[in-house]
Amino acid sequence: MLFIHLLLFFLSSDWGINMPEAQKEAQISQKLILLNFSGSDWCGPCIKLKEKVFEAEDFKKFADENLLLVRADFPRNKKNKLSPALTTHNEGLAEKYNKEGKFPYTVLLNAKGQVLKTWDGFPRDLTPTKIIADIKLSKTI
Repeated sequence: MLFIHLLLFFLSSDWGINMPEAQKEAQISQKLILLNFSGSDWCGPCIKLKEKVFEAEDFKKFADENLLLVRADFPRNKKNKLSPALTTHNEGLAEKYNKEGKFPYTVLLNAKGQVLKTWDGFPRDLTPTKIIADIKLSKTI
C-alpha cells in the first residue's frame, strides 16, 4: 500500500506525505517542492485553499509538470487521526518550516529544503494563476 501511494505521489499532482522522499525525487527531477500545512477537518481557510486553488485544473496541470506536492496535515477529529509516525513527521516539518503554527501555510522549497517563497493563510487574491506566477518567479531566483 505504501509503495502504491509513493508511486502515485511521483506520477501525479496528488499530495504526498513524505518530505525526505520528495527531496530525493526533487534532486532527480529538478522540480520544486510545495509543502502545505493544513488542518483538513477544522480549518476553513485550509479547506477553501485546497478547493479553490490546489484542486483547480490549471494548478494541477502546472504541478504535474513542475512540482512535488507534500501536505503536512494536522486534523483534530478523532476519526481522522494520523498514525503516530506521520504525526511525528508532520510535527518535525512544522518545527522546521512553520514554527508559528499558521494554518494554512504553504512553503515553496528547492530540493535542498531551502525556502524560496511562503504564502501565509489564504489571501483573497490568491488564485491558481497567481500562485503559478509566484512559483515561476521564485524558480528564477
